[in-house]
Amino acid sequence: MDFEDSVGEAAYRAQVRDWLATNVAEHQAMHHADQLGAGRAWQARKAEAGYAQITWPREWGGPGGTPIQSVIFAEEEARHPQRYPYFAIGLGMCVPTVAQYADAVTRERFVGPALRGEEIWSQLFSEPAGGSDVAAIRTRATRDGDDWVIDGQKVWTSGAHYSDYGIVLVRTDPAKPKHKGLTMFWVDLTSPGIEIRPIHQMSGGSDFNEVWFTGVRVPDTQRLGAVDDGWRVALFTLMNERLAIGGSSGAGPADMLKLAREVDGVDGALIRDAAFRQRLADWWVQAEGLRNTRMRTITALSKGQTPGPESAIGKIIAANQLQDIGNAAIEALDQYGIISDPALAPLAGAFQQAVMWAPGLRIAGGTDEILKNIIAERVLGLPGDVRADKDAAFRDLPTGR
Repeated sequence: MDFEDSVGEAAYRAQVRDWLATNVAEHQAMHHADQLGAGRAWQARKAEAGYAQITWPREWGGPGGTPIQSVIFAEEEARHPQRYPYFAIGLGMCVPTVAQYADAVTRERFVGPALRGEEIWSQLFSEPAGGSDVAAIRTRATRDGDDWVIDGQKVWTSGAHYSDYGIVLVRTDPAKPKHKGLTMFWVDLTSPGIEIRPIHQMSGGSDFNEVWFTGVRVPDTQRLGAVDDGWRVALFTLMNERLAIGGSSGAGPADMLKLAREVDGVDGALIRDAAFRQRLADWWVQAEGLRNTRMRTITALSKGQTPGPESAIGKIIAANQLQDIGNAAIEALDQYGIISDPALAPLAGAFQQAVMWAPGLRIAGGTDEILKNIIAERVLGLPGDVRADKDAAFRDLPTGR
C-alpha cells in the first residue's frame, strides 16, 4: 500500500488544484437563480476542461483518463464547499449503460448533454415489492408492434423529479426465471403515462420518488441490450457505480471529540467519561481502518488494477458509524439535540443530519445485509445463500397474497 502520489500523480494533482482554485472562485462569484442552475453551470465548466468524466473514452466524449486521475480530482474537489449531486447517477451509471448498449446515433445524442449538465438521468430499478432483490421486479413491458407498453411502479428513485431521462428495468417474460425474463430501456420521463411523486423525508427534503408507468409506449429502438437479457445489462450498470473513495461525508470522530470537550457528561466534560472514551476510541479505529482501506483502493487504481468486492466493507462501516456518531451527539446535547437549525446547532446541524440520513445510506447502493453477503461469498469464499427460486418461472413464485 502506497500513501504517496507518484511523480505523475503529484503533477496531475497540482494541475487540478490550480484549476479548482481559479474556477471555484469564478463560479462562486456568479449569481445563479437556484442550486440546480448552479450545478449545471459547474458541470459545464468541468466538462469544458475535461474533468466531468475523466475515465470516459474519447468516443464517449471523455478525455480517456485513468481511474487514479478521477480519484485525485474527486479528492481535490471535495476540499471545496460546492456540492451538486444531480449528475452522479446519470454519469456514473445510466449514460455509460446507454453508451455501451445503444447504437452510435443514440450515444452521440446523449453523452454530450449529460456531460455538460444539460440533461439529467435517473435509474429506475427498485420497486415496492422487491426490496434489495432487484431481479424480483414486477413492472412489465408488453410488445405491441414496434413498441413496448410499460405498466408498473418504481420507488426510491433518486432525482426523478428533476431528471429528463431514465433507464428502466422491466419484466418482459414472466414464464422465465426471475433473472432471465428482464429487459432494459431508456425512457423520456416526460412521456405520457409517467407520473412522478416526490417522497417527503424526515429531513425535510424530497430526494427520492415514486414513479408510476401507466400504458407508457416505448419504441423498441430504445431497448438497451437483447430482449430478456436485461439482468446482464443491469449488472453492467451496477458495476459502473462510482467508487465512493474521494473522502467520507458527514460528522466523524474528530467532530465528536470536539463536541465532547464542550458539553457536560455525568461528571464534568463528556470527554472525561470512560465509557464514552471507549466508544470514541472504537470510532477512531474504524475511521483509520476505512482510511487505510481507501488507500488500498487508490493504490490498486494507481497500479492499473481493479479494486475487488472488499470495497463493500467501506459503506457498511461508514454508514453505521455515521448513524452511531449522530445518535451519540444528540444524546450528549440532551434537550438541545432536537435543534437542527444550522445557525444554532453544533457543526451547522451535521449531527442531526447524520441521524436523519444515515438510515437511508444503509439501504442505498445495497443494504448492510446485501453487502455482508458480498463480503462473505466473494471475499471470504463462504457458501452462497440457498436459492429455491433459481430455476422457477417468475410467475409461479409465491407473492404472499
